[in-house]
Amino acid sequence: MLPHSNNFNAPRHAAPAAEVKQSAVVHYTFVLIGMSLLVYVLHKLDGIILPLAFSALLAVLLLPVCRRLEVWGLSRILAIVVCLLLVVALLIGLFYVFGTQLMQFRNEIPLFQQKLALYFDQIQQMLSSRFGFQPISKDQVIDQSLETLKNRAGGWLGTTLDTTTSVLSVVTLIPIYIFCLLYYRDHMRQFLFRFVTPDKRTSVLNTMDNIQTVVQAYISGLLTVIVIVAILNAIGLLILGVKFAIFFAIFASVLAVIPFIGIFIGAALPTLITLVETGSPLKALGVIGVFTIVQFLEGNFITPTITGSKVSINPMAAIIALILGGELWGTPGMILSIPLTAVLKVIFDASKSTEPWGFLLGDVADGEDDPDKPKNQPGFFGRMWQQLSGKS
Repeated sequence: MLPHSNNFNAPRHAAPAAEVKQSAVVHYTFVLIGMSLLVYVLHKLDGIILPLAFSALLAVLLLPVCRRLEVWGLSRILAIVVCLLLVVALLIGLFYVFGTQLMQFRNEIPLFQQKLALYFDQIQQMLSSRFGFQPISKDQVIDQSLETLKNRAGGWLGTTLDTTTSVLSVVTLIPIYIFCLLYYRDHMRQFLFRFVTPDKRTSVLNTMDNIQTVVQAYISGLLTVIVIVAILNAIGLLILGVKFAIFFAIFASVLAVIPFIGIFIGAALPTLITLVETGSPLKALGVIGVFTIVQFLEGNFITPTITGSKVSINPMAAIIALILGGELWGTPGMILSIPLTAVLKVIFDASKSTEPWGFLLGDVADGEDDPDKPKNQPGFFGRMWQQLSGKS
């Protein structure tokens, strides 16, 4: 009789792995630690990240031009070189126009200082006669200013040298990065495809195309708005006879891209100079009126018509992005904040898990769920414009 078989050597089924549940507190603690490390790395590596970010934005903007030149028969290398030469020529033209006005403005600064000192004395005399305010002599103000300059000259000199060195290095690196990004664009796309399965490559490709479309729409639309606003500002200031109207028009149009506060910063300097130069409060109010009217046209007609809903970032998200970009990277961070926020919105919208964050960054009109309300319905001023132009 055979002995009973034992199951000691028989294959055993693996027991299911114990599932470790993580509390929400631990999960969000790790998320906060990861975000803190990310911000620290982004801040410390700004010398590497900022040139790459600017180069990526410019490369995306130049990509359609480069492709068109390649279709016309140019090699990829030659097409990229032509694109870079076009950018350099455009920048030289802008610096020439802006620099000429700036040099003329600098020559007028001593006369402006004399008139400002005269107004300063008159205001002090008025305050002294009405409120018994003890006037400060002009020599005392100059001595205090010189003492402050003497104490801070070393720090300012070091900061200026560091800034100049950083700008020169960035200006040198950006064309090289743009060339590499445009030349190896197919290789980098294949690199991204290797991180996803074949069935998800179509979704990744659509997301990449959406990012490219958003960045191109934002930058090209932004440049168009700046040009139109600068022309309108220049027309208004030239009619009023304001000195250096071209300089102030370009200066204010560039600052006008900052929501809400940019127009006030851009209008303050020409208003003050006009008041000191002419001594006419009415003319200074006229300058404020020009910038107010142009800002009204820009916010209700120009920007909605040019950019439409291609980059639909709500103003609150834009202001927070500007503040965070300024705290992280300074002025370059403020310049990059809006396009990077638009890119983040596209990435968030591509996934169900992050779609609520994309909704949060989007414009208010994107979240309207009323099925009876027509999509892309214009606002009050848009409807008025349609009625005036006969498009209603």
